[in-house]
Amino acid sequence: MDSTRVTEHPTSHERRQSAAGRPAAPADPRGALLRTSDQPSPQPGSGALPVQARAGDASRGPGTATPCGKQGAAGGQAPAGAGLSGSSSGTGSGTDAPSPAAPGAGAEHSQPSAAEPDPHRPRPAPETIPVQPDAEQDRPARTQSGKERRTGQSRPQGGPMPMRRDGDRLRFVGAATRRIARGIDLDEIVMGLCRATVPTFSDAILVYLRDPLPVGDERPTGPLVLRLRRTDRIPEERDTEGGFLPLARPEPDELSAMTAELCEVRQGGALAEVLRGVRPVFADAPAARAALPELLGDDLAVPSGQRAILAPLRGRRRVIGAALFLRRPERIAFEADDLLVAAQLATHSALGIDKAVLYGREAYIADELQRTMLPETLPRPTGVRLASRYLPAAETARVGGDWYDAIPLPGSRVALVVGDVMGHSMTSAAIMGQLRTTAQTLAGLDLPPQEVLHHLDEQAQRLGTDRMATCLYAVYDPVSHRITIANAGHPPPVLLHLGGRAEVLRVPPGAPIGVGGVDFEAVELDAPAGATLLLYTDGLVESRLRDVWTGIEQLREKLAATAALTGPDHPPPLEALCDEVLDMLGPGDRDDDIALLAARFDGIAPSDVAYWFLEPEDEAPGRARRLARRALARWGMEDMTDSVELLVSEVVTNAVRYASRPVTLRLLRTDVLRCEVGDDVPQLPRLRQARATDEGGRGLYLVNKLARRWGATRLSTGKVVWFELGRG
Repeated sequence: MDSTRVTEHPTSHERRQSAAGRPAAPADPRGALLRTSDQPSPQPGSGALPVQARAGDASRGPGTATPCGKQGAAGGQAPAGAGLSGSSSGTGSGTDAPSPAAPGAGAEHSQPSAAEPDPHRPRPAPETIPVQPDAEQDRPARTQSGKERRTGQSRPQGGPMPMRRDGDRLRFVGAATRRIARGIDLDEIVMGLCRATVPTFSDAILVYLRDPLPVGDERPTGPLVLRLRRTDRIPEERDTEGGFLPLARPEPDELSAMTAELCEVRQGGALAEVLRGVRPVFADAPAARAALPELLGDDLAVPSGQRAILAPLRGRRRVIGAALFLRRPERIAFEADDLLVAAQLATHSALGIDKAVLYGREAYIADELQRTMLPETLPRPTGVRLASRYLPAAETARVGGDWYDAIPLPGSRVALVVGDVMGHSMTSAAIMGQLRTTAQTLAGLDLPPQEVLHHLDEQAQRLGTDRMATCLYAVYDPVSHRITIANAGHPPPVLLHLGGRAEVLRVPPGAPIGVGGVDFEAVELDAPAGATLLLYTDGLVESRLRDVWTGIEQLREKLAATAALTGPDHPPPLEALCDEVLDMLGPGDRDDDIALLAARFDGIAPSDVAYWFLEPEDEAPGRARRLARRALARWGMEDMTDSVELLVSEVVTNAVRYASRPVTLRLLRTDVLRCEVGDDVPQLPRLRQARATDEGGRGLYLVNKLARRWGATRLSTGKVVWFELGRG
């Protein structure tokens, strides 16, 4: 055999096959495809790539060649048109070299298995890399002038490479959908779509969304209106340090001017037909040629040819918008496969927008629920100033079971309540709302604090076996400067004295609400003027980094340090004090909701209080007028004598008519003049319009006309009717 004959290297060192034993032209049709004889042999100097020799293959002589089309040591495929680098004089036919266009040519180091006796059968490609049989033919050929042969246009240096392979499109769609899926709210999803497509897939994008967006299964009413939500395009200049060169500025009528804000979709129009069809279309499609001017406006130029794709955005139920992808004239136009890419992007974006709208509605409902569960504004009772704070556990869980409340009581007293239902979910918020409403109802009955907690415990047991909460209920009396506190498993309050000393009040801990079968104990303590009582939930003092008692001690030290800044004679401002208390929270201290209620005790001085007992007899109204006149003269408020005498006489007359025990009369001088009349009759008076023939029924009518405010509150021993008059 001629030594110059071209031979193939054996595929394995264990199973060698001689060139003489292999037929020159296999009978298997697959072998014929691998060994086509119509491909001319490359001539020396034709620019073919040299064959890369394997390590340890130094014995190969100049007459030995490797068939082209097989993979080298790096696993890459030989370029199209590459031939033999060293053709011998005895091998002019080139029949041993397979065609460069043969799909899946066998690798040089492939090992034929027992199930595949044919050594020329191509090895399947790995699953991670799609098989590209026409990769070289699909790659746009370029001339010596740098222009694309298909379009005859030159691609600007530094511009984005077009996606010409199915593998590129798959990788792009995967990365783009992941970026879109990372968004939670509406703006993040739309921005993810824009940033994922520009400049990789398109040079510009316009996203139109329905206005207003339907939520869930809601059926939209009114005409279909699309609003431009966001636009994005390639910037005028790219970062040259990163290998990008400045790009040409887009034409104003092509990209920059496409900013029509609103578009009302006409029923039966071209745009409505495209949106109803759901599938993306090119700009040169018959349906899109009439739809794009309707969307963008008649005065705006629409890119010609396949340089624009209009993709409807369809959610779970209906079309919610449209996306317009644009490419510049100097870039390769869109292809048919790009419609599939646009469809994938539109589908993922639309579903993400649907979920974002639902999430936004749930967050809105949660915010509204929490806002209605907590007091919108705090009352301004006599003798006490109030401030509050509420912080949710996190932005994604804005509702919880923490609450606070301040409830005015008869006799210028005020009830201070703070509680915490286990958990911070919608269920916890609902239970909190029921307990807070129950506490307000019980406070209106003027029950003692321990009785209020007892009834709250019964209510929690009626709501369910696992409905547990902690609560602290306190009643402050500004006249006696005393406070009565009952506790149900809640952290103890902290009292900041006027001199700057912070004290943790010793109150009986009690069992949480919902346990059942336990008694609650109340304790009465001094509440000196100028002192500040701080009620809070455990989220302020307890976290994963510290236990509750360590947090309470830190809170006490924080209050003392804040009071030291203002001096011993001036208490710190109430609002600023709340902010300073919240500043003690570290980055890892927000594990639970936080409710904070601060009360500054101003009290009412004894010199500003006048108190009498009146026997239920006919002379009581006259005596009440004389006592009120003397008190006003002592306070220098003689100008209010006539109004006060008239109203006091009417209210006392109604009280002594039905009372069987002594009637109480009290005058309080604060920023207003407050009069309170109490009796032992539980029925509350009602305002009514007296007829001309009625002898009575005009007392409350006069009170309603002359008083600044008035009201009646039922007590456990009767009721109190009160009214207020402005001073000067």
